Amino acid sequence: MSGTAVIIVAMPAGTVLTTRALNRALLARQHLLERAVMPATAMIEHLVGMQAQVPQQPYVALWSRLRDFDPAELEAHFDAHEVVRMGVMRSTLHLLTTRDALRIRPSTQSVLERVFRSTSFARDIDGIDREALLAHGRALVEEQPRSGAELAAALRERWPGYSGPSMSQAARYLLPMIQPPPRGLWTRTGRATTTTIEHWLGRHLPEAEPPDELVLRYLGAFGPATVADARTWSWLTGLREVFERLRPQLATFRDENGRELYDLPDAPRPHPDTPAPPRFLPEYDNLGLSHADRSRVIPAPVAARLTGWVGTFLADGFVHGQWRVDQAKNAATLVLQPFLPLEGETQAAVVAEGERLLDFMARPGGGRLVEFGVARKPEALRAATTEA
Repeated sequence: MSGTAVIIVAMPAGTVLTTRALNRALLARQHLLERAVMPATAMIEHLVGMQAQVPQQPYVALWSRLRDFDPAELEAHFDAHEVVRMGVMRSTLHLLTTRDALRIRPSTQSVLERVFRSTSFARDIDGIDREALLAHGRALVEEQPRSGAELAAALRERWPGYSGPSMSQAARYLLPMIQPPPRGLWTRTGRATTTTIEHWLGRHLPEAEPPDELVLRYLGAFGPATVADARTWSWLTGLREVFERLRPQLATFRDENGRELYDLPDAPRPHPDTPAPPRFLPEYDNLGLSHADRSRVIPAPVAARLTGWVGTFLADGFVHGQWRVDQAKNAATLVLQPFLPLEGETQAAVVAEGERLLDFMARPGGGRLVEFGVARKPEALRAATTEA
């Protein structure tokens, strides 16, 4: 597609990897140096799931990574029960293939239990028969998918002395819940309801396995990485022992601060000067959420100015700013807010990629945008920076 030449550099163990070298390695594994040709489900599995609180977020994330991605492909996988949205890593909603959901969800049960124990929801229902609550909650959502409010009301009928919302949250955290479509579709949506993955697929969850394979897959998509990076990505505990167990089959490096980095020996580590084309990423893209030190993709001056987990854009491989779409009755404008200079060819390339993003969002069936405007003038971009 882009014709970008990716030069892979052989690096002996113990080599110090610069921030730029880590950036190019991450982009190569995320398929953000050059869009890949593969099925959407293969990309979702390669990325070990995609964070998906915002229902349409994964479609933009896949568009930035796949050549000629069509949202209808992912919608078909939802309808065929081949992908699901459920809470796993960091206890947050992720888009997973059903094959991965069955493998990963048991391994992250401890994360969801630990997060739930830290909430006010757990304190609100202290003393309740937790096992009976979860059994009744399971029966209710397997009878029919229910919204959080519907589940809360039904549970309160059984336990009127406890908070309905807190009981509903207990079920959401502690049972292997998925949000069935139409929630998560591109062409239409619906309110968030839940049922169990076992009921949705007609299959039982297997027992949790040691997280060794999960760590190896993490390195394949996000490495080279420290133990703290993997912990940030997963919220799993005990990972130091896992990395030590895996050490004989891993390559090790150091970052510029002397921290030990682990990696798959044959994973791509492109030359730090490999060109990186502009890319647009949606809210909560895992690219910016999966390392304790995010400087490999988000420079400190930008991190200080981002207004939350928003859509961001990359220039020369690093986040340069954020974006949003402002919609009027018959038009939509992509608003760029750069926090680092965008000039000349770089600015033109960012704008061109932005126009392609709007074209993607407006393709038949996606249908919310009619006419488009992208700020092309340097003074407009400077004004956006000033206002940010």
